[in-house]
Amino acid sequence: MTSEQQEPGADEKRKTGNVVETIQQLGQTATPAPAESNIFCMTIIGQVEGHLVLPPQNKTTKYEHLIPQLVAAEQNPKIEGVLIVLNTVGGDVEAGLAIAEMISSLSKPTVTLVLGGGHSIGVPIAVAGNLSFIAETATMTIHPIRLNGLVIGVPQTFEYLDKMQERVVRFVTAHSNVTEQTFKDLMFKTGELTRDIGTTVIGADAVKHGLIDRVGGLGEAIRELNMRIEAHKQSKLAVSPV
Repeated sequence: MTSEQQEPGADEKRKTGNVVETIQQLGQTATPAPAESNIFCMTIIGQVEGHLVLPPQNKTTKYEHLIPQLVAAEQNPKIEGVLIVLNTVGGDVEAGLAIAEMISSLSKPTVTLVLGGGHSIGVPIAVAGNLSFIAETATMTIHPIRLNGLVIGVPQTFEYLDKMQERVVRFVTAHSNVTEQTFKDLMFKTGELTRDIGTTVIGADAVKHGLIDRVGGLGEAIRELNMRIEAHKQSKLAVSPV
């Protein structure tokens, strides 16, 4: 049998191999072609990793990876809006606040979407955008700040912890419609969490308390972001010199 006769069979095997590899890697037989978008999507998943490296089995979001991405999105003229998608259990307090401050200080329109969960230090990140959405079944756990590892039992330690907690409270109340009293009531509530104090709010409850602006999913979040992008363009045109 000649090589020319063998080629069709070889091509077929190669195609089959490519399809199998695509299914194994991506779970689909055809990958969508990448389209250039004017929206930058940032995902914050798992645990927010800060100054300490977490064990390899933990799903983490490293804050030193996110900050350069936000700087690049701010400087890139092709990026006109930022969508932040959260499904996080929380993590390092200072790292979470750093990410939240970066998001809130962007000059471009930003929309946040909580899918699954936006717990603990994920709450300030969730409220940092211009508008926030939460999926109907998504949850947010609000609780006091905890310290891991060695804690020196002196008044200065507890004073520092209290100041750090106030930073979180101030940021959340400044960037959402929740009052300081309501947020602290949710934070220090007893009896709801089995081994801790705090509150878990689900979907519409987060909107009712004023933490999140609206209940909605990906479609609503992108639609609102596009509307804000257009409004931002119009405002820039209005102030630009003739």
